[in-house]
Amino acid sequence: MNFRTDLALERKEMIKNDLSGVKVEKYENDECRTTVIDITTQQAAEKLGKGIGRYITIEMNAFSDEAQVTDGRLDALTQSIKSLLPEGEGTVLVAGVGNPDMTSDALGPMTASKIFATRHIDDELRRHAGFTCELRPVSAVSTGVLGQTGIESGEYIKSICEAIKPRCVITIDALAAGSISRLGNTVQMSDTGIAPGSGIGNMRKRIDEEYIGVPVIAVGIPTVVDAISLACEISGVKPEKITKRDVQAGSGLIVAPKDIDMMVKNASYLLALSINCALQPTLAPKELYALM
Repeated sequence: MNFRTDLALERKEMIKNDLSGVKVEKYENDECRTTVIDITTQQAAEKLGKGIGRYITIEMNAFSDEAQVTDGRLDALTQSIKSLLPEGEGTVLVAGVGNPDMTSDALGPMTASKIFATRHIDDELRRHAGFTCELRPVSAVSTGVLGQTGIESGEYIKSICEAIKPRCVITIDALAAGSISRLGNTVQMSDTGIAPGSGIGNMRKRIDEEYIGVPVIAVGIPTVVDAISLACEISGVKPEKITKRDVQAGSGLIVAPKDIDMMVKNASYLLALSINCALQPTLAPKELYALM
């Protein structure tokens, strides 16, 4: 049985032996642990079920317990986002993917609403507003979900990219974890794009460079875990002992923590500030926080 997870780190942990075509590096500060996984071969990508590219996982205290956003977590997130941005100037489109009416899926829209949008600010308006430094053009949108709009998130983003021609796209979406130990305290970033809904078995059209036409950076936080994974972890039952009947009985159950509201709220502030800091390095975090 394969547990549902969007996290490359969890998929790597499922494979006990070293895997050719996968490079792993780890870093740590007082507030978080960072793991960088580079998948370099198609064979390794197929083994892990993830695309070729870089996956950065940052583990920290639970978002529901931490309202502070200007500590070491902000530094780690900001630097990681910067490392994934393509070289050169140009507009960046930040797209929040997910359902704003469902708390466990509202991370994308909540984060996008706090992005400092600057594409409309010309030099005269910038000076009038008191900004003495240059601002990178940034646009922010929330795509909604297919059931609400009748439009795939990927189609929505692609059409906007054709109009504004950004240098790259940053997507934010809620993820599914395979372990409760990573629920609400982990951030994953990658340069491979995303397939919305894949973690809960509802995969939609991929949002990646091949489809969109520009580099896509995916940022997400696990907010749910499927019931079968949860039952195995709590009971200690090995996955191979799970019967087909049990899988079918629990296949439609997705579990979110009771403090999901606080988790998503705090996480959205930290993610938005990290993205703002990465895109507007000439402004201080406190300045950007005041603009959110």
